[in-house]
This record gives sequence, C-alpha cells and structure tokens, in this order.
Amino acid sequence: VQLQASGGGLVQAGGSLRLSCAASGRSFSTYNMGWFRQAPGKEREFVATIRFSGRNTVYADSVKGRFTISRDNVRNTVYLQMNSLKPEDTAVYYCAADPSAYSGTYYLPRTYKYWGQGTQVTVSS
Repeated sequence: VQLQASGGGLVQAGGSLRLSCAASGRSFSTYNMGWFRQAPGKEREFVATIRFSGRNTVYADSVKGRFTISRDNVRNTVYLQMNSLKPEDTAVYYCAADPSAYSGTYYLPRTYKYWGQGTQVTVSS
C-alpha cells in the first residue's frame, strides 16, 4: 500500500490544521492507522492511532483534547484534525499503516509496515 500525506503548513499558535493521508490499495479498511511526528534532532514519536473499524482511538498525552484522528474507509483516507496548535507541535508528520491484527504496540514506529512521505507542520509563536 502507498500512503500520501498532505495538509501541512505554517500556522500561528492557537490555530488549526487538518492533515490527510490517502492510501492506495484495496485493504485500507483492514489496517490500523497511525500518525507520528518527528521534530529536528528528536526521535519519531507517536501522536494518535485509529483501529481499522474506526471505533477505537488512542492519543499521546501531549495532544489529547486538541487532536482528533478519524478515517473514511470509503475514501481510503485517514485524517488528523489539529486544534489549539502550539509551537512544540512543530514537526514533520507521518501517517503509517499497520496490517496486523495485534494493536498492543500501536505507539511504536516499528509496528507499522507502511509509511507516508511526511508533511511539515510549523507553528509560530
């Protein structure tokens, strides 16, 4: 499967952005999907995940209450709505797909088999 992330940009603190990740292939509805981010000089970190059904979501504490992950299994797309953005949210954001049934390690990058190319999000103070 190929993933194409989009929607990043420059926004002021307190603003909002909506990231999209379009997937190719016919198995999207069976994949758990995740968003990760990586700031310069830092390791890639978990942001949010959504189960293949869309019924279960998990968020990193740093974004809980501000970000919302969702998916549209008809459009083969996963979204990340980001509100109340902070300068510390500045990073390259990546979407990723996990084709496995087990989701206990959803917060680890190595759990995900497929990755998008990343989209830059910059939040100015």
